[in-house]
Amino acid sequence: MQEFLNEVIGQYRSHKQLAEKAISQVSDDGDLFVVLGGEENSIAMIVKHVAGNLRSRWTGFLTTDGNKPDRNRDLEFEHEAGETRASLLARWAIGWRPVFDTLEKLTPEDLSRTVHLGGEPLPVVLAINRNLTHTAYHVGQIVLLAKHFAGDGWRSLTIPRARAHR
Repeated sequence: MQEFLNEVIGQYRSHKQLAEKAISQVSDDGDLFVVLGGEENSIAMIVKHVAGNLRSRWTGFLTTDGNKPDRNRDLEFEHEAGETRASLLARWAIGWRPVFDTLEKLTPEDLSRTVHLGGEPLPVVLAINRNLTHTAYHVGQIVLLAKHFAGDGWRSLTIPRARAHR
């Protein structure tokens, strides 16, 4: 089970890095805050949502409900006055801190425990899997939006496509 914990830590680190590399490729003065339309979210909104979710779920992971009463989820999907790249990245860092602090202290024995999310009891392994999946989903959104805004200036985050030679 230690292998599972090591893999989960590696996956979270990879998703965090992908998002950060994608965010670094968009401009401060607009692209972070652009909503393409309708009910869609900007990169800034997704960053705030992921940070809020991670902080809520991973703070007191084994001992408190994953839905913290001080979290204002709805505000994560609004642009707040004075938001900047620096304020978003600070919020992002705060959200990720409890993920790694908690995962690095979990033991294989902890994986057989039960945690609560919205009052619902969940096995630790299921709670971890749900959150990792949720995080990966939103990191994919960040990457897609960043790639859209970077256009031809996009630098691949993984293995670049082969370019056809003519």
